[in-house]
Amino acid sequence: MSTPTTRSAVDVAQESLRLLLAKDMTGYTALWAEDGVFEVPFAAPGQPSRIQGRAALRAHLSGYTDLLDVREITDVVLHEGADRDRVVMEFQAGGVVVATRRPYRMAYIAVIRTRDGAIESYRDYWSPSAAADVLADVDTSQAAFAPEVTR
Repeated sequence: MSTPTTRSAVDVAQESLRLLLAKDMTGYTALWAEDGVFEVPFAAPGQPSRIQGRAALRAHLSGYTDLLDVREITDVVLHEGADRDRVVMEFQAGGVVVATRRPYRMAYIAVIRTRDGAIESYRDYWSPSAAADVLADVDTSQAAFAPEVTR
């Protein structure tokens, strides 16, 4: 019986949450395939809905920890199917908006597909109106997440 040589989508999903909580955006983006795609189907107007490539994602997330201080990730549920390269992940992230010190809590659902143990596709489902409420007093929210990306 042989053992898999690459991480499953579940392994990658769990590691992504660990790195997010550790505020390790370099490690987080290293989980991605060079040509990986990050999609936000419900992106707010003016915000990117699709980012393609590890380098573009790294640029997009470069200001993330200056905007949000993620302090906890809870209610994690991983929905595994027959394909070890796909997983649906539900979770809650909570913490503080850095500029205002206001607390935030957001619910997320991510649909993740991996290839050779790296993220090939990540569809991030969350509420842009809830995010807007949390970031209402933060002038830098647009600048922190507005590098050139495919819309």
